[in-house]
Amino acid sequence: MTVFILVPGVFTGAHVWEETAARLTAAGAEVHAVALTGPGRPRDAATAVVDLDTHVADVLAVIDSVDTAAGREIVLVGHDYGIHPVRGAADRRAERIARIVHLDAGMPQDGVPALAAVPDQALRERLAERATGGAAGAGAGTGAAGTAAGTGATGAGTDADASGPAGGTGELAPPARDEWPRWGSTAGVPDAALDRLTALAAPQPLGTLLQPLRLTGAVDAVPSTGVLCTGNGGSIELVQMQVDFGDPALQALTGPGVTFFELPTGHWPMLSCPAELAGVLLRAAAGEGHRLKASGPAETPAHLRPFLLDVPELPRERAGNIDLYLPGAEGPRPAVVFVHGGPVPAGARPTPRDWPTLVGYARYAAGQGVVGVTLDHRLHGVEDYGRAAADVAAAVERVRADPRVDADRVALWFFSGSGPITADWLGAPPAWLRCLAATYPIMAPLPNWGMTCRFRPADAVAHAGALPVVLTRVGLEVPEIAATVEEFLAAAEDCGAAVDVVDVPHGHHGFETLDPTDEWREAVHRAMRQVLAHVTN
Repeated sequence: MTVFILVPGVFTGAHVWEETAARLTAAGAEVHAVALTGPGRPRDAATAVVDLDTHVADVLAVIDSVDTAAGREIVLVGHDYGIHPVRGAADRRAERIARIVHLDAGMPQDGVPALAAVPDQALRERLAERATGGAAGAGAGTGAAGTAAGTGATGAGTDADASGPAGGTGELAPPARDEWPRWGSTAGVPDAALDRLTALAAPQPLGTLLQPLRLTGAVDAVPSTGVLCTGNGGSIELVQMQVDFGDPALQALTGPGVTFFELPTGHWPMLSCPAELAGVLLRAAAGEGHRLKASGPAETPAHLRPFLLDVPELPRERAGNIDLYLPGAEGPRPAVVFVHGGPVPAGARPTPRDWPTLVGYARYAAGQGVVGVTLDHRLHGVEDYGRAAADVAAAVERVRADPRVDADRVALWFFSGSGPITADWLGAPPAWLRCLAATYPIMAPLPNWGMTCRFRPADAVAHAGALPVVLTRVGLEVPEIAATVEEFLAAAEDCGAAVDVVDVPHGHHGFETLDPTDEWREAVHRAMRQVLAHVTN
């Protein structure tokens, strides 16, 4: 018999598991839905201060109550924040746990507090300051593995304040009914279930978010399964793309004991599709699921394979975080700045400005008589868009200051995950910006990013005026990304923005380094012709 121990996320209790638990029980499993101290059950005098250790102890108590004789296997399921006490407890009872299921939850590492998974940096820092009496410091990123898992936000920004004295003894008020989407997509959740979720929500003890998770490493040997909710922005394809960047910290996701499932729903599958979730949990317990592909020593990751076009081998000139590919023509020349996507793990090597796609585009542009520019920016996690945007703006100013560049004729070309940064330029395009291009872009923050800030191109395009936009749209795009492109294009049409779409019906995300086709080559030629026409006229 499988024994499922189900651990809820922020603001919630055991009640969220009722329908899923009933289905697991009907299938012959034993089920324990954990009521965490604070949100799920009242604290007593002995637990006046509730922190992550308190919740780890809550999960340990349930584990220790289970008789694992006669082949009974324990499967721990952590949803959202619940993965933190799950991993903490599994680290202390690794020999008793058959599998951990990360239900739309990341992979928190030793020393990282749950608050670090909140993508909204302003909220994260504000809560840390209030809880520590003004000393911020819980704002470290989730780490590469947590970002790559991409399976949900521990918290995604809210206007609720922490209350109570400093030191992590305060509480975070639960969201109002219309604020739940900022903590994860509510796609698929019936109105009645959302009403009940709101009515039963309880304040989250701040100490549970601020106290760092402490792991010995024993948990790493426990098999695991990630259940990705595509309606919340996660997918197996996106995780595989992150793994392919080559960061050693992510290679654990390709291990033989790690599997993945997808559910076509939002962040609350126990409320939106409890029967389907129960089926996935039973399959996960049996060791089923998709396994990620590890890049072998002799295998080149897709993003490092050769560019699909033969371009001139022009030399580069490196200055700081930018590379210039200079044409043979004399005098100040127009420039095209190519902005890589992401998030890219900080340890990924080579860095993006040396990736064949970016180098290929820059050399292609230089071969046509303009200055091609690649750069590195610091988009290492979804919380980094502010500093990445600042890096791009600073790099552009350095390019414009170069005497070999015509400062009044510059185009910016964004790829993939850098798409949200286009909002800055669409919202207030400078006179020297002659064209903005975007290739297979992410044109809105994905739901599990929890971003409520300025990086929303669909909102900004109304202010683009006559700025020409060239958007390359691939027909075989990741559905979660394709939806953001369609949202942007609809907004652009509504306001009459000048957007030319280069369609690549059979193109994949990152098609330039896959097996080339004539369709793909022509798409690159067409996009480049349009951009150069705007920047050289």
